[in-house]
Amino acid sequence: MLLDLLKETLWSLTGNKIRSSLTMLGIVIGIASVIAMVAIGQGAQNSIAKSIESIGSNLIIIMPGAARGSGISQGRGSAETLTMEDVNAISTQVSDISAVAPEVSRRYQITAGGNNTNTQVVGTLPAYTEVRNVQIDLGSFLNAQQVQTSSKVAVLGATARDDLFGANANPIGQAIRVNGVGFTVIGVTVLKGGAGFNNPDDYVYVPISTDQHYLAGNNFVSDISAAATSPDTIAAAQQEVTDLLLTRHKITDPTQADFNILNQADIISTASSVTSTFTTLLASIAGISLLVGGIGIMNMMLTTVTERTREIGLRKAVGVRRIYINMQFLAEAVVLTFLGGIIGIILGWLMSMLASHFLNMTTQVSVSAILLAFGVSAGIGIIFGFYPARRAAALSPIEALRYE
Repeated sequence: MLLDLLKETLWSLTGNKIRSSLTMLGIVIGIASVIAMVAIGQGAQNSIAKSIESIGSNLIIIMPGAARGSGISQGRGSAETLTMEDVNAISTQVSDISAVAPEVSRRYQITAGGNNTNTQVVGTLPAYTEVRNVQIDLGSFLNAQQVQTSSKVAVLGATARDDLFGANANPIGQAIRVNGVGFTVIGVTVLKGGAGFNNPDDYVYVPISTDQHYLAGNNFVSDISAAATSPDTIAAAQQEVTDLLLTRHKITDPTQADFNILNQADIISTASSVTSTFTTLLASIAGISLLVGGIGIMNMMLTTVTERTREIGLRKAVGVRRIYINMQFLAEAVVLTFLGGIIGIILGWLMSMLASHFLNMTTQVSVSAILLAFGVSAGIGIIFGFYPARRAAALSPIEALRYE
């Protein structure tokens, strides 16, 4: 019976190839869109997580300004509530912290010869390399002596080096001017492959004392980065830092704190939540085309039932049971959506690869997305094929044979 059912299904679908192909096209487009959108979303989520992990290990970030809500967008940005005295206290009094690196960060115009760029200048300490996983490609990073004497030296990010001196140039010993102040280049960092407005490859690093004296003009810091001794001590270290700063700033009510503290896990969790919501939204929008494709399949099957009314009546008249007729038309709908699902998965995979190659977007086609696509395509065939199949099976043999 199953072999006869398969033969009849293939005979029926190939009898009108154009109509079957056009009906299947809705499923193909829907499945391909969902696969591509989910691949782009998951790729973006993994890319963001890797970027956040690359900025440091066991990282805790202390930002100035009162808390205004949850997530990574806390703080007042330009608030001035953290000082170098806070940095020294954290470094010496918090036991679960292995290294502390404050930052004085602001964008400045930088020139070198006939070239110029506007980028982020970060005043910091030698511990920055440990806290933020910065590696040196050429020369050296800042040292304690340069910080103590407020030396006018600078370390360039790989992108900043390329903008000022040309691709892969060796700028060690060359002069640059930051906001009109002269600096000597002593090092270049290893390319991290970042992107966007705050790209560490585009940073210029200078001693924090030099930045505060010649550029910022005050003793406040933009934020403080600290590395916990291990992943297991991040929560304890964060609580220690919170208690210490509340005491130093003479604040008794933690809700009135003039600083914010986030750890790396919080940032990754928040970013992952945002990208996951975005991926779900994209997949839902693409899924609308699956609904349209399912309606198209039901429309085709109803048309087929109408066209084959006399055939159905003849089958029932010679004793074919109702369940077999039901299975015959249901099988046609399932085969259509199953084939459409396979083609859609292949097309979606190709679309994600093309997006990765030509649009420089990170994509990831997961097994779960493929299994979901198979399940959805089969489900659509069953759901939208059930009513036409049931209608065909319910036809009266006498009325069907009399149908013109």
